[in-house]
Amino acid sequence: MHHLQAAVNAIDKRIGAVLACASVYETPAWGFEGHPFLNSCLLVESSLSPKDMMQVLLNIETDHGRVRDHKKGYSDRTIDLDLLLVDDICIISDHLQLPHPSLHLRRFVLQPLFDISPDQIIPTTDQSVKELLDTCADTTPVSVFSESFKLPIVDFLSGYAHICVEGNIGSGKTSLAQKLASDLNANTFLERFAENPFLPKFYDDPKRYAFPLEMSFLADRFKQQREQLEQLDLFQQATVADYNVHKSLIFAQFTLSDEEYKLYRNLFYIMMREVQKPDLYILLKQNTQRLLDQIKKRGRSYERNIEASYLDRVRVGYKEFVRSHPEWPIVEVDVSDLDFVTNTHDYTTLMRRIKKLLT
Repeated sequence: MHHLQAAVNAIDKRIGAVLACASVYETPAWGFEGHPFLNSCLLVESSLSPKDMMQVLLNIETDHGRVRDHKKGYSDRTIDLDLLLVDDICIISDHLQLPHPSLHLRRFVLQPLFDISPDQIIPTTDQSVKELLDTCADTTPVSVFSESFKLPIVDFLSGYAHICVEGNIGSGKTSLAQKLASDLNANTFLERFAENPFLPKFYDDPKRYAFPLEMSFLADRFKQQREQLEQLDLFQQATVADYNVHKSLIFAQFTLSDEEYKLYRNLFYIMMREVQKPDLYILLKQNTQRLLDQIKKRGRSYERNIEASYLDRVRVGYKEFVRSHPEWPIVEVDVSDLDFVTNTHDYTTLMRRIKKLLT
């Protein structure tokens, strides 16, 4: 696995940005008796020609101890890098064939390729990766390996043990937290808003249900924080959260009356004395219309009455939070022009923006 991760990092530096990594799959040695193989696929954005890409791959193999034996047949090797596809380009030469001529015949290639690009059409077959995988005659067993890659574009975040992603309603904080956790091999720590019975009622009748809503969120967040502290003590594994408990105060200050807020604030600081600030607090910013579009797109019935003015108040609340916590490691990044959930290029752009803010 060490050789694979090192190769991924080298590809990111020498060929182009690694936009996505498939899971790592273990298979029996193929074509000979030997140790099991580990296989995966990458999605890379590069300005190099296919010929130059292939040459760099061969150089990376050499750098990591690969010695090519020109005898016929297969044997154990530290690393084996193949160029499977480059857009819709077809090449047949003595040194390079695109798409890879055996791509459609090998399940250990199609399975990881399916992870990152299931609908990709293979030019020489006019079939998608999914279709080829469904009809592949290869019966070689393919199983998910216990370890996975760290995406190079997020490697600069590896030193942060606890990352918090925050933002307005519909900003994409949960999606980003999940993607970061996956790419960093970290635990996720997500808000359990869907389990709160007062949330739909609040959006229908804010004045009546604001206090029970905020109190129920406070109680659940307190419970989650205790669970997280216990988990960190046991496993010492990095976590990525999609909220920080202080969001309770951000929302409560304009959903509650003055008297209710004073009581709520006192209870908050009594309950949250043990809570530590995150190592990194990422605040996502989006314009109001984009937030409304995102909220409508996800189709939660109880959010149908959210108004622009409410989102504007939330934005002001986060702005005040940032202003009043200058000692916190907060980076604010505008994502109004990005679709980092479905577009891998936009996700890479977002990571570059965060990295730039941290340097």
